[in-house]
Amino acid sequence: MKNCAPERIRNFVVVGHAGAGKTALADLMLFKAGAVSRQGSVDNGTSVSDFRKEEQDRKSSIYSAILNCAWKDGHFFFVDTPGGTDFCGEALNAINAADLMLLVVDATAGIGPGTIRAWRMARDLHLPRMVFINGLDRDNADYEGILDNLRQSLVKNNSVPMTKPVGAKANLSGVTSVLSGGDEEAHMELVEAVAGSDDELMEKYMESETLSDEDLLHGLRKALLTENLIPVFAGSVAKDIGVAEMMDFILDYGPAPTDDVPVKLASGKLDRKGAAATGYVFKSVNDTFIGQLSYIRVLSGTFKKDLELTNTSNQNKERLGNLLLIQGKGQEAIDEAGPGEIVAVAKLKNTGMLDVLTTGATDVVYEPVAYPQPTTMYAISATAKGEDDKLSSALQRLMSEDKTLEVERNPETHETIIKGMGDLQINLLTNRIKNDFKVATALATPRVAYRETVKGTGTAVFRHKKQSGGHGQFAEVHMRVEPFQGTAEEEYQFGNEVVGGAISKNYIPAIEKGVAETRLAGPLSHSKVINFKAVVFFGKEHPVDSSEMAFKIATRGAFRAAMAQAKPELLEPIMSLKIEFPDEYTGTIQGDLNSRRGRVLGMMSEDGLQELTAEMPLAEVYTYPMQLRSMTQGRGSFTMTFDRYDPVPAVLAKKIEEATAAADKEEDE
Repeated sequence: MKNCAPERIRNFVVVGHAGAGKTALADLMLFKAGAVSRQGSVDNGTSVSDFRKEEQDRKSSIYSAILNCAWKDGHFFFVDTPGGTDFCGEALNAINAADLMLLVVDATAGIGPGTIRAWRMARDLHLPRMVFINGLDRDNADYEGILDNLRQSLVKNNSVPMTKPVGAKANLSGVTSVLSGGDEEAHMELVEAVAGSDDELMEKYMESETLSDEDLLHGLRKALLTENLIPVFAGSVAKDIGVAEMMDFILDYGPAPTDDVPVKLASGKLDRKGAAATGYVFKSVNDTFIGQLSYIRVLSGTFKKDLELTNTSNQNKERLGNLLLIQGKGQEAIDEAGPGEIVAVAKLKNTGMLDVLTTGATDVVYEPVAYPQPTTMYAISATAKGEDDKLSSALQRLMSEDKTLEVERNPETHETIIKGMGDLQINLLTNRIKNDFKVATALATPRVAYRETVKGTGTAVFRHKKQSGGHGQFAEVHMRVEPFQGTAEEEYQFGNEVVGGAISKNYIPAIEKGVAETRLAGPLSHSKVINFKAVVFFGKEHPVDSSEMAFKIATRGAFRAAMAQAKPELLEPIMSLKIEFPDEYTGTIQGDLNSRRGRVLGMMSEDGLQELTAEMPLAEVYTYPMQLRSMTQGRGSFTMTFDRYDPVPAVLAKKIEEATAAADKEEDE
């Protein structure tokens, strides 16, 4: 239970690439603060943060964990986040709710995509940031190399060491404080950085070539809050070196919940020092026993049990139940929570993740979190008949917890497509559907929604004639199909060149509708036909037996026959890719792109990574996420957008057409 003023509360998020030691650091901080009696261990399955079975089995974080501890005369509320790309949504949500980001970097592996994505989001939010270089006791640790890499890529020129290692690698014995002058050269670098962040301090520095202790300490905190300085700490979690110094710095110089730390709002204005109780729901979990559990970062005012608030996203009222103080899987009922604290509340009726609850101004709405595009896709289906509705309900529940998941129903292939950040995330999803919702599922590579078009002009005549008792059916349509360069808005054109009343005007709409319906299943692969113009130029009708239905049927026959004469061609979707990876994998990635019928368009460097632009057929993209991860040891990532349709190579087109014909034959039998 915290026992300090809001000014001494610190709310921060611990982020970094998978394997950097974030969770071990979180467990160590809890132990050093006396919040737990025994230090947790990821390897032994006793971590306070990684308490779920799937995390203990993988020995890696999957979910963000809410933690807290008293430290000296202050109190920390912090979130340990997963570093794997598959679970980046958890980290991004926590960053959006924090006042400070602590980036943990592995002294041997360096910067990974999880590091870069988190850093970019915090930078875009103008969130104060600091760095802890972990693992400096290892044989292949490289403090200077990592620091230089940080300065060249992420942290740039405003990174300043606050502690430096004493001893090297296996002989690491401690750290020296730059702030107290333990390293004279680094101390002068710190003084210059602080002076350069403020005009008044720069004048004082120019006059005396130094700063007083009071000016340095005041300027240091201001520089951190305004992003003019990124403190860098050295240490080893395994040897408990440098961690206490970092914790002291967070308490002494980190932002308080009453400070004016920037918050990206879509509307309204947040008064952090105001009396109105305002909180941000940054995490939501569907607990098997409790139901929905909402995790709220208190932004201002005081939250209490039975307090009535307004959800600013939908203007609905909510009444709080019990407030729960969270420590990993532990829950403790508390009476109230103030600014900077994190609490959980069960069974909110009208509130979801990323909503704002308040007793004050109801126009305060957060900007949506900019989640990365999901690039791993599978067709998902229930293995047992009659469980489609249960599967749909399960997917909706799980998407409410993880906004990086997307589900769509493809109207062309009639498949339910689940999209995520990687195979680990998708496998976890299917396991939860099976265990929590009792629905067994099957995953498959999605079918490609091809397109068909024509390269030439085809002309056909089709007569539909059917005679039975009473009125018969009669319609004759003469049609021409030819190439036309369509667009996303106008995929094809219909033309009417009938003259002399050969077909009555009231039947022309039926012919046009017949084209619109028939082109949805082309002759090659039953795919939608695009980039063509269908022209009706002659026909015949019967005064009694002709009807709209008869002309629609005749149009289908005429269109299909004309298509067959117009050199039909199969098209496939081509995707535009942006691939990020360390430079040493350039040759491997380019070679793999060539093997996938891809084409490199250009390359540039950003944040210490290579960014390669390329294009690749969608059929080849489905297996690319796993291959890219394998080629780059998990350090590569990509995004993609649809670009255009291109002709399918003849050999592949023939296979697709043969498979379609075989499926048709099997269906007929």
